[in-house]
Amino acid sequence: MRHSDRPQPALGKAIRQLRERRGLTQEALGKEAGITGRSLSLIERGHANPKWATVNDVADALDVSMGQLAKLADKFAADEK
Repeated sequence: MRHSDRPQPALGKAIRQLRERRGLTQEALGKEAGITGRSLSLIERGHANPKWATVNDVADALDVSMGQLAKLADKFAADEK
């Protein structure tokens, strides 16, 4: 996963919050989502802009819908303004 010129910090914050609520490590969630813990770390810190399929896989691994994940990300984005 490459660093992004268009980071998604709100998405990363949403993923981190949901992961921590479930008591999962980055490595454990990454494994369930089919990515590395390092890639998940980049996403959570807003240093990578994941592909749509990757976000879908992460949402599935977190047992939430894409809509739920997007709604939480939107909340964080609004808080940043």
